[in-house]
Amino acid sequence: MKTLKLFAILAIVALIAQVFAAAPISAQERVIKIASQSPLSGGQSTLGTAIRNGTELAIIQLGKQVEELGFKLEYVPFDDQATPDVGVSNAQNIVNDAAILAVIGHLNSGVALPSSEIYNRENLVMISPANTNVNITDRGYPTVNRVCGRDDAQGAAGAKFAVEELKIKTAYVLHDKTAYGEGVANFFAQALEQAGVEVLGFEGTEEKANFDAVITPILAQEPDLVYFGGIYNQAAVFFRQAREKGLKSQFMGPDGMDSSDLVKIGGEAVVDMIYTTTAGPAALYPAAAQFIEDYKKQFNDDPEPYAAEAYAATQIVINALVKAIKENNGQMPTRAQVAKAVRETQDFETIIGKISFDANGDPKFATYYILRVASADPEKWGQNPLIASIEAPSPLTAKEQAGK
Repeated sequence: MKTLKLFAILAIVALIAQVFAAAPISAQERVIKIASQSPLSGGQSTLGTAIRNGTELAIIQLGKQVEELGFKLEYVPFDDQATPDVGVSNAQNIVNDAAILAVIGHLNSGVALPSSEIYNRENLVMISPANTNVNITDRGYPTVNRVCGRDDAQGAAGAKFAVEELKIKTAYVLHDKTAYGEGVANFFAQALEQAGVEVLGFEGTEEKANFDAVITPILAQEPDLVYFGGIYNQAAVFFRQAREKGLKSQFMGPDGMDSSDLVKIGGEAVVDMIYTTTAGPAALYPAAAQFIEDYKKQFNDDPEPYAAEAYAATQIVINALVKAIKENNGQMPTRAQVAKAVRETQDFETIIGKISFDANGDPKFATYYILRVASADPEKWGQNPLIASIEAPSPLTAKEQAGK
């Protein structure tokens, strides 16, 4: 009898142990994570932090939609340091975490391109708030999407403005030798030449500190306009030194210039510079006032460019997660199911407006903004006047329209 009682006690103890051992595993299975990748340190961290903050704010405000379905939603930001090797290493860590079902990122196309190869192999969906290189989506991957425009259209929009409004006859085009910078510079230069503008030089540079060797030949040719395809932390140093050397050309650049750090570094040298961007000034967006207020309250800072786009990208992810969970009978969806739900996004209302993805993951229509730097005061960056805006269809959408 004692032996039977002992066995009974041991069996109960074992059963209790199994219950408690199983509980953490079960809870873990109900955790869904959204990751982000952007530069959180280094010279490009201002925009990278904006992407992280926009993502985090959306999860804080909208995560309950997923939690109401019985899942815990967590956010895991990664610092890619604007470096391809770091981004790829992070991407491998991201795909190894089975709970991560979506990625918001990147800032730099040169980081996004190799990193997205890893995501795609593991069916992990990515929505970029900021990557404008055409090859981001032209590869046709079912997992890769963006809420911003493309460099072919951005370069053409900038060139059109330079020709028609600035009336330039000559230009010198620089780039930073990255996938993003060289890509947008190429499209800009090609559009200028097609319009009859003489491109006096097209040059790539990785210089960060002393631009004398770059500036000297530009000074000798006195172009009407100098364009820098790249990011503000490098370009602002160049523009400042060029002005100090006496260069009087009109300065221009793409969305990589769109940061208050441009004037922190470049000062008066970049005032009156023209830049194009795929990130509209936050005040232009439908839900702008509330977003700006909430962002300031959460982070004690004004939203920099691409914060709103990151929020919008996260809105789309959360909507897709809810859809995928419901279609999977309330169970944890697969990465492929989430990627499919994201790509099926049509007429979805975000804080930056309605978004519909085409078959390649481009927004069917994107807006390109042209602004002028009005002040050397970084606090007034958000007040830069909007000169013009152009809405353009994605290449696939344009083909569909032409075929009608």
